[in-house]
Amino acid sequence: MSQPVPPPSPGIAIADPGALGTAGFALTTFVLSIFNAGILPLELEPVVFGLALFYGGLVQLIAGVMEFFKNSTFGAIVFCSYGGFWMSFWYYVTFVAPDLPPDSAHLATGVFLLGWTLFTVYLTVAASKVHTMMLVTFVILLITFVLLTVGALGSVTALTRIGGFTGLVTAFCAWYLSAASVLSSTFGRDLLPLGKR
Repeated sequence: MSQPVPPPSPGIAIADPGALGTAGFALTTFVLSIFNAGILPLELEPVVFGLALFYGGLVQLIAGVMEFFKNSTFGAIVFCSYGGFWMSFWYYVTFVAPDLPPDSAHLATGVFLLGWTLFTVYLTVAASKVHTMMLVTFVILLITFVLLTVGALGSVTALTRIGGFTGLVTAFCAWYLSAASVLSSTFGRDLLPLGKR
């Protein structure tokens, strides 16, 4: 006589790691964008390095790994990758950029940003299938990367400044995404609309 098949055990329920990942991305982007926009002098820019390594970097990486467990390919790739972006940014600015030739360092920065711009293109396409607010966030992020890339490659300060301001908009969009998830979980209903899926 065969034994009855036990029902499948439910998976471990975890909180939405996207709320954490977008918060880490938002704050780090916000602080760096203040300097890119020229709101504060570049001499103070090292204040972002700790955020880039730990909050934008490590915390986003953790959020990305948690997204793998939630079977979210999009979330896992986004948070692990942009966590890696912030950690590599910290490493580049701290250990690589100081040793580059001053007259061509902007080209190295431009190539670094170009790679991330190209990567962001296909994530923007994927974001169109998540919801409207995700798509808006990625479109503005892509515009930011394009401006910063062209500004660095051409050594055009005006484009970098504009990229700084669009980066600030990107940060607020990411905070909105994080807030929507946190408030929805806390209040038990959707308080901030995200648009069509």
